[in-house]
Amino acid sequence: MLHFNIRLTVLGLCASILAAPGIRAADADTNGPSNDATSTDAGTSTDTGAPLQTVVVTAKHLNEVRSQIETQTGASTYTVDEAAIAGEPGGQNVELNQVMLQMPDVVQDSFGQIHVRGDHNDLQYRLDGIIIPEGISVFGQTLDPRLISSVSLITGALPAEYGLDTAGIINLTTNSGLLQPGGYVSMYGGSHDTYEPSFEDGGSVGTFSYYVTADMLQNDLGIESPYASSTPLHDHANQDHAFGLFEDILDPNNRVSLIVGTSDDEFEIPNQPGLEPTLGLTVEGESDYLSNYLDETQHELTQYAILSWQHSEGALNWQSSLSTRYTSLHFSPDWTGDLLYNGIAQDAFKSDTALAWQTDGSYVLSDTHTLRAGFFLQHDSSTSDTTSQVLPINALGAETSDIPLTLLDNGTQSQQIESTYLQDEWKALPGVTLNYGLRFDHYSAYSSGSQVSPRVNVVWQVETDTTIHGGYSRYFTPPPFELIGSEVFTRFAGTTALPPGSETEDTPPMAERSDYYDLGVQHTLLEKSLTLGVDAYGETSQNLIDEGQFGAPIILTPFNYRYGRIGGVEFTENYTVHDLSIYSNLAFQSAKGKDVESSQFNFTEQQLAYIANNYIHLDHEERVSASAGAAYVWRGTRFSVDSIFGTGLRDDLVLPSGFDIPNGDHTPSYTTVNLGASHAFPIAGSGPLTARLDVINLLDKVYEIRSGSGIGVFAPQYGASRGVFGGVEWDF
Repeated sequence: MLHFNIRLTVLGLCASILAAPGIRAADADTNGPSNDATSTDAGTSTDTGAPLQTVVVTAKHLNEVRSQIETQTGASTYTVDEAAIAGEPGGQNVELNQVMLQMPDVVQDSFGQIHVRGDHNDLQYRLDGIIIPEGISVFGQTLDPRLISSVSLITGALPAEYGLDTAGIINLTTNSGLLQPGGYVSMYGGSHDTYEPSFEDGGSVGTFSYYVTADMLQNDLGIESPYASSTPLHDHANQDHAFGLFEDILDPNNRVSLIVGTSDDEFEIPNQPGLEPTLGLTVEGESDYLSNYLDETQHELTQYAILSWQHSEGALNWQSSLSTRYTSLHFSPDWTGDLLYNGIAQDAFKSDTALAWQTDGSYVLSDTHTLRAGFFLQHDSSTSDTTSQVLPINALGAETSDIPLTLLDNGTQSQQIESTYLQDEWKALPGVTLNYGLRFDHYSAYSSGSQVSPRVNVVWQVETDTTIHGGYSRYFTPPPFELIGSEVFTRFAGTTALPPGSETEDTPPMAERSDYYDLGVQHTLLEKSLTLGVDAYGETSQNLIDEGQFGAPIILTPFNYRYGRIGGVEFTENYTVHDLSIYSNLAFQSAKGKDVESSQFNFTEQQLAYIANNYIHLDHEERVSASAGAAYVWRGTRFSVDSIFGTGLRDDLVLPSGFDIPNGDHTPSYTTVNLGASHAFPIAGSGPLTARLDVINLLDKVYEIRSGSGIGVFAPQYGASRGVFGGVEWDF
């Protein structure tokens, strides 16, 4: 088990707040960056005797060839660089999910979740191309925007190197102490009693470089409020994040690196005021319990380390990495209150330790063929410990005693994952690139399965300003092992905690298998200052994986629909000229599932019967979503605005007859607008002092993210009310 006990974060964001905003692009990559590595840095020899300029050129070259190990041919890639992040309202002080919401077809949900192209989760996070094994965290933000040099969302029909989680690959390119030396200290805060100090530092000694960043966030709006209030009850949060990257260039062809990081987050669960229990239960003589006084908390911990060796020589490039990740979640209940309101109070602890080995390589076979191959191995060990208090009931459902019963349900499980792939990028004709390959995945845990998945993608450069891409991918996605519990629902028979569908079977979640199709066009005009794009996709699934919160602990439970149908279309626009940058995204989607075939005990008999015969909207579907933003630098001051729009996630539709159609309706549509301004003041003999002011949810829009109804929806959540924030940053 891995423990760091670090309370601060080591990450990097070295772009000046006055730099021109980065470009958001939707493209179908064919070749990746050039191998040319040039440097304008002139330097003296370091104390190791290695000229700084030589080290810098070598580092840039290794970065570029590392990016060529991966290919995105035929996929849709949307990129935001550090300057664009710094230019948005909130800058690096926002959480990563807020950055991702400015990309097309990314939908917000409660607890900091995001959904890409109609999938519930199914997101894979990578640091410099290295997979970070999935964690348990629900609303903790393990990865911080401060460490980002750029972040890319890769979606669509993915090449063979991408597997397991395939709705979106979120690849973060980290900062480097060699290429971005220096650092800053920052203080940021404002509404909701927000207080957020942070720092960054990076540098090098000879061939060794380091980059560290850390932040501490405290506020009184840690989780979305369950009612429309700017000051929700019992919603304090403490979050500490730290990140470090340490690299050593052994010679012009070899580099070793170590990444370490931690996220330690504590949350109060906010209360909906003015309620009283409605189940008619009594706990040790107490039956009245005002909801204002409920006291539930959740603690989330994630720690990870990645050790990598990169080699580049001639036509061969490869990178091999060993990674480990420990993640845990502990929900502490209000024993009396939870029993009275829910019929069960649970102290739930889940942890997962993952060890992984990933190796990827590319070989330039000829001018027209580049081979890529790799493998990924992962072993997980999980622990699930639950202490439940319930009340006994008779056959008619009446309480027979007000003395709680304590039930223990503890278990351990392990998982094995093995994946490998081989693909060829073929420049078949001038302007036409074809990437085809095969991927094999196997897993064994609560269930098991394997699949050989063909992939084929093509990019056609019609003219210098028009690109068409398309592809087909067969996907295989194991269920999220770290979220599956060992709890045996039958032990709750004869108690107030008997699940609604306890008379049905409880099939373990299984792997999703799907066929994915994607076709897109990108066109540039106005001397390439304006980029327009459209992308359409469709997916049919067997054993479609979804997740829901089926109890008070904020732990998502996976389940399967036997059939799934997802599709949509995205429109993107990006315009950049001089000091002005404008972008906009518009997406339409449909996501439906039919026939629940695992974790059935979480559903009522009525729900199961309806879903068995009807396709229903998935609870995380948002039929229309949009995002837009602009930034402009005027006399050294950067002004920015961004906005998101959504037609709302799903909730239940109750017909006049009283019949309930699961996920048959949706919450009301909403639009939020954010503003930001920042200015850097020069300081003699030092770096600049940058001041910023941000207004989040400028129009103070009151909107529901969740209504409290729908499949796997436990409680309502509202978006944050208007907040005014400010901060200063001193570069040293």
